[in-house]
Amino acid sequence: MLIHHETLAGLVRDIFAAQGCSAAESGRIAQYLVAANLTGHDSHGVIRVPRYVAMLGRDEVRRDVTAEIVTDTPAFALVDGGYGFGQTVGPQAVRLGIDKALQGGVAIVGLRHSGHLGRIGEWAEMAAAAGLCSLHFVNVAGSELVAPFGGVERRFSTAPFAAGFLAPGRAPVILDFATSLVAEGKVLVAANGGKPLPEGSLIEPDGSLSQNPDTLYGPPAADGGRNAQNGFGAIRAFGEHKGSGLALMCELLGGSLTGNGATEPDRKFANGMFSLYLDPAQIDPSHVFDADMTRYLDWFQQAKTIPGEAILTPGEPERLSRAKRAKSGVPLPDETWASIVAAARSVGVNHDLSF
Repeated sequence: MLIHHETLAGLVRDIFAAQGCSAAESGRIAQYLVAANLTGHDSHGVIRVPRYVAMLGRDEVRRDVTAEIVTDTPAFALVDGGYGFGQTVGPQAVRLGIDKALQGGVAIVGLRHSGHLGRIGEWAEMAAAAGLCSLHFVNVAGSELVAPFGGVERRFSTAPFAAGFLAPGRAPVILDFATSLVAEGKVLVAANGGKPLPEGSLIEPDGSLSQNPDTLYGPPAADGGRNAQNGFGAIRAFGEHKGSGLALMCELLGGSLTGNGATEPDRKFANGMFSLYLDPAQIDPSHVFDADMTRYLDWFQQAKTIPGEAILTPGEPERLSRAKRAKSGVPLPDETWASIVAAARSVGVNHDLSF
C-alpha cells in the first residue's frame, strides 16, 4: 500500500503523543522516521514504531530528555543521552559538534546512552547543511546481531558508519551504511513481506548461508512479532574482512571510547556515536577544496558505465527516492502497516486507518 508521507507522519506523531511524549518530541520522532522511508531506508523508518512503543512501555527509552554534557572543551564534548529518544538527544549532540566546529574548525563529540538514533545519514546531512564535513561511527550496545568474518556467532551490532562532505554547487555527498551486509531493519522488512534479502546475507550456526529471516529471528511468534533473541543465526559483515574490521572500529570508537560500551549479551539497549566535524572554510583557507572536489566529482561520474547502470554519488539514490516517494506516497507492506495500526490501537489512537 502507498500512504502520503504527511498522513503517515501525523499518525506516528499521535501515537507518541498518546504515550506522553511532548508535541515537539512526537513531531521529531515522526519527522525522522518518515524521512527515512522517504529516502528509501525503510529499515529505519516507521517499521520501528511498534518497537519504540514497546520500549517506552518497558521504560527502556525515556521521554523528552535533555542530554547531559559530561565533558566540555573547545574542541571536544562527551554527551550522555540518558536513554532518551535518539530523535531528541541525537540532534542535541550533533548541534553541539556543529557549534564547536564552526568556532574552532574541528570538533569531536562522543554520545553515549542514546535511544535508537535512526538513519545516521540524517546527522551527516544536518552537519552538511551547516557547512561542515563529518564522520560518524556508531555502535548499538545490547544488540549483538552480526558475525565477524570467519565466524558464525554474533559479536557485533550492525555498527553503522556515515560520512558527509560538502559539494559546492550541488547536493552534499552523504555516505551511510551498516557495516553488516544488510541492516537488521532490512531483515525485519523482509520478514514483514517486504523486499527479500540478498542471497547469503545471513549465516546459520553450521556455517551455511541463508536469506531466510527466520535464521535471525526464529519462527514467527503467535502474534506475528519478531525478536532476534529467538534466532540462532547471524547477519554477515559486508566485504568479508574489510567490513568486519570497520565494524570492530565502530564498536571500539562508538562504544568503548564513548563509554556506551561495545555490544555484548544482556546489556541495556543504547546507541553510542563518535563524531568528527570539520569546517572546510577554516581548514582550507586557500579554497583548494571547493574547486578540487567539483573537478573530481565530475571526473568520477564521467567514468564509462556498465550497460544499463549509472554512476551515482553517495546520497544521490536517497534524493531520487525522496522526490519520488514525496509525490507517489510511502510504500508499506501489509504486515508492516498492520503492526503500526496495532501499535496505534494499543495506546488509544483510534483514527480511521482504512487507507
